[in-house]
Amino acid sequence: MNRLPRIRADWLLALGLLLLCSISLLAALSASGGDMAQLQAQGNRWLIAVLVMVAVAQLPPTLLLRWSPYLYLAGLLLLIAVAVVGDVGKGAQRWLQVGPIRFQPSELMKLAVPMTIAWYFAERQLPPRLHELLVATLMILLPAGLIFRQPDLGTALLVSASGFIVIFLAGIRWRWIISTAVLAAAAAPLAWQRLHDYQRQRVLTFLSPESDPLGTGYHIIQSNIAIGSGGLFGKGFLNGTQSQLEFLPESATDFIFAVLAEEYGFIGILLLLATYSIIVSRSFFISATAQSTYGRLLCGSLTLTFVIYILVNIGMVSGLLPVVGVPLPLISYGGTSMMTLMIGFGLLMSIQSHRQMFYGESQ
Repeated sequence: MNRLPRIRADWLLALGLLLLCSISLLAALSASGGDMAQLQAQGNRWLIAVLVMVAVAQLPPTLLLRWSPYLYLAGLLLLIAVAVVGDVGKGAQRWLQVGPIRFQPSELMKLAVPMTIAWYFAERQLPPRLHELLVATLMILLPAGLIFRQPDLGTALLVSASGFIVIFLAGIRWRWIISTAVLAAAAAPLAWQRLHDYQRQRVLTFLSPESDPLGTGYHIIQSNIAIGSGGLFGKGFLNGTQSQLEFLPESATDFIFAVLAEEYGFIGILLLLATYSIIVSRSFFISATAQSTYGRLLCGSLTLTFVIYILVNIGMVSGLLPVVGVPLPLISYGGTSMMTLMIGFGLLMSIQSHRQMFYGESQ
């Protein structure tokens, strides 16, 4: 037994992810009306994602640190390739086709941007100086702008958030934060004009979904009906009228939270949020105890970005935020977002399990 290779992982974080996997499979079965084929497909995605996460967790953080800028450059080249020869689907040019594989390079930047900004600040004196902040900001806005042009506003905002969280954690001064907020508010009218028609319509629908109940407001109205009708204990497995009778659009992806709320009620949602809390609290602990600047910044950014995913999707589905097409992390049906998030948790496990050897630092 002593000759077997040691698997590096954080088992408390893995336990939280295992609980979330169980909820994800139950949600996939509910949203599909009991379709075992979709359950098997989601289970296969989880299996592959877990194996990839474990593989990433075995990589030493020193290797991740060296690879970060190259991963960023590769992502930029792929985004440029999308703009030139990318596949078009549903009015957006977001995908690359390489043989039988079709993927979105923008998903890679959700990891590459925080990794690279953390790499940039890793051996610099903190808090960063103004010219360093400007360089980091340019490194964030360049891929975000390419993603925005696809167009994919939701992913562009998430990529930007992941990078700016690293800047915030690096110790940016409050006067710069306030100045940036003032500039952003002043630029809001110009940004509004740059939005596509459907993006502006999403904001208007968020403000008044009842103005077009059978059109742009249909998603939010049906979602609110599903959430409200679940009550305390829900209607029971496969008994949700909004999802099972197909009143609720995108029930397996963006609006799967409404399916869970309708069938399992407030108690089921509390269980989901408790599971998320286990994962987030453990991730914050890993970030706080990381032994290097790179590890602390990267883990903190990945954790807070995961929290933003949760809040944006729940806020979107419940009508508190505009619809931006962000899936419920690790619950919504699909593999691309799941793979990205699980690789992120693999990075956290790598930094946690290699703490004694990273940079030769001691606790």
